[in-house]
Amino acid sequence: MSQRRRLVNQINVVPYIDVMLVLLVIFMVTAPMVPTSSVELPSVGQAPQPPKVDAITLTLSKDESAQGNGLVYRIRENNAERTINGTGELARALQTVLSESGENKPPVVIAADKNVMYNDVITMLDSVRQAGFDKVSLLTQSTATK
Repeated sequence: MSQRRRLVNQINVVPYIDVMLVLLVIFMVTAPMVPTSSVELPSVGQAPQPPKVDAITLTLSKDESAQGNGLVYRIRENNAERTINGTGELARALQTVLSESGENKPPVVIAADKNVMYNDVITMLDSVRQAGFDKVSLLTQSTATK
C-alpha cells in the first residue's frame, strides 16, 4: 500500500520572518546616516505688516453695566467713533456707510474682546456680510505686543 501525503493548510511564515529581520537590520544600520534638518517656522511677530488702508473698524466688547446682553458695539470710520445699540442699529449704520462709500466698498475690520462669546462675533460677522461688505477681516493681537 502506498502512503498518501497529507496536504498542509498552514502558511509557512519562516521566510516572511527572515525577510523582516533583514529589513530591520538594514534600517537600523542606515538610520543614523540620514541627515536631519530643521525647519524655521515663521512667527506672528515677524510677519510683514499689511499696507495701511482706511478701513471701518467694528469693536465688540463686553460691559457688565450695559443694558440687554451686555455687549457694546462701536464703529470707527475716518477717525470718528460712535457707540451703537444692538445689531439692528449696527445693520442700519453699515447700510449708511455703504451707501456713502459708493462704488468703493471699504474693508471692514472686526475687533472683538476676548470675553465676548464666539456666537456674538459670528452674529456681527453675518451682519457685516448681509450689509454688502466683501472684505471682512478679524483683528488679532500679535505675541510681540502682549
